[in-house]
Amino acid sequence: MIVIAVVNLKGGSTKTTTAAFMLHALHESGLRVLGVDADGENESLLSWQELGTWEFPVVGLPVPNLHRQLPGITGEDRYDAVVIDTPPMKERYGIVVSAARVSTHVVCPMAPTSMEYDRLPAVQQVVQEATDYRDGNRPAFAVLLTRTVATAASTQTYRELIEADGVTVLGPTITRKERYAQAYGGPIKRALTSPYGDATTEVLSLEGVSA
Repeated sequence: MIVIAVVNLKGGSTKTTTAAFMLHALHESGLRVLGVDADGENESLLSWQELGTWEFPVVGLPVPNLHRQLPGITGEDRYDAVVIDTPPMKERYGIVVSAARVSTHVVCPMAPTSMEYDRLPAVQQVVQEATDYRDGNRPAFAVLLTRTVATAASTQTYRELIEADGVTVLGPTITRKERYAQAYGGPIKRALTSPYGDATTEVLSLEGVSA
């Protein structure tokens, strides 16, 4: 089973939007999907699923033993893919580590700015801690550049900086568009053919998994 944790240090980093569009891309590809809202304070993914009348379930699991509880919910063959919308790790570090422990893939959405680049080592530390708990079995980790400006040089600049640090940066980028900024609360259509769909496909290819 594919389990993707969407992780960043702070709120407002497009974690929920990324999780929502990835869920829909996986669903549109024919997989049986489950969304997990691990942010007990905001519950944005849960609320969006209800408001948008999504065709697949989302459960709330804002607990520090998420890695133990999730297998009981998914069973052995109930779902093909799970996407976890994690809370800001600065406030709920234990939950985020637990989500990374149960994940096959960890995605960090971030804007190409110096502030968000400076936060990236903290996310890498979560992945490393999860790896240590898993006896060296490391989840695939990648950065997704979001809120990019089409003509700005910053996208390529930060891509090169991050890759120089040895971190995978997904090829697709998510530009600043009303479709994403105003998406919350509504239905999501054609996610698979969007840049989020392309990013999801690339994420799965990191371990040779295809939708």
